[in-house]
Amino acid sequence: MATWAIGDLQGCYDPTQRLLDKIRFDPARDRLWFCGDLVNRGGQSLQTLRLIHSLAIHSTVVLGNHDLALLSIARRTEAEQRRVNPDLQSILFAPDRDDLLHWLQALPLLHVDRGSGWCMLHAGLMPKWTIAIAERRAGEVQARLQGPAADKLLRNMYGDKPGWSPKLRGVERDRAIINVFTRMRYCTPHGRIAFETKGAPGTQAIGLYPWFAVPGQAARELRIVCGHWSTLGLMIAGGVHAIDTGCVWGGPLTALELVPPGEAPRIVQVPGRSA
Repeated sequence: MATWAIGDLQGCYDPTQRLLDKIRFDPARDRLWFCGDLVNRGGQSLQTLRLIHSLAIHSTVVLGNHDLALLSIARRTEAEQRRVNPDLQSILFAPDRDDLLHWLQALPLLHVDRGSGWCMLHAGLMPKWTIAIAERRAGEVQARLQGPAADKLLRNMYGDKPGWSPKLRGVERDRAIINVFTRMRYCTPHGRIAFETKGAPGTQAIGLYPWFAVPGQAARELRIVCGHWSTLGLMIAGGVHAIDTGCVWGGPLTALELVPPGEAPRIVQVPGRSA
């Protein structure tokens, strides 16, 4: 039995199939973890979403920013939905759209598996959040996504402000939590997110740090696997395993075997989408 974490798919169905073949995925014994951003930009978003949905009983998936954007767009008028890119339209006007979106909306922002020693999220964590704090924050948003407040949350989640504060309430609190889990790359030591800074480490302004390298950050007892940051590429350091290697931009698609503590994770890659 093996558990494999797989980086951002972004609608790249063909590379996903190649990767599943290369790791010899066997649904009778193996499990898959997907780091979010299943859809958008790759040209095969409907096929990709259908594939991961079909593997639901064998998989664990967290929401990425592109997945949440799809759920938000699905609340707009039909005329507005027809103005988004054809890749997302293929889902929005598919006959099985409701089944796919209902499943997507039930996914969490954070998955924690203390038995294996691993947890998974799409983008990042606030410097002072322990795993236990992150669970509570993610749980707040997940509860609202699955309740009567879901429409309000999805219609109001866009925006870079406010920054996270435990004093926030309502949609501003939800937006700040979502931004941390699905959009974070760089931040200040106090946790202010630099949304427009997206390059590789070393290109950022003075005073900004990769979220996993902030001085004085909270100790975390679990290893973290994440995606979202394609310009970072494959990065393993300090208990963080970043595996978005830019499949949709022509980079490889990466799988990382989630091995027990003390073992070095095995990495498998296949070519990504052709330009």
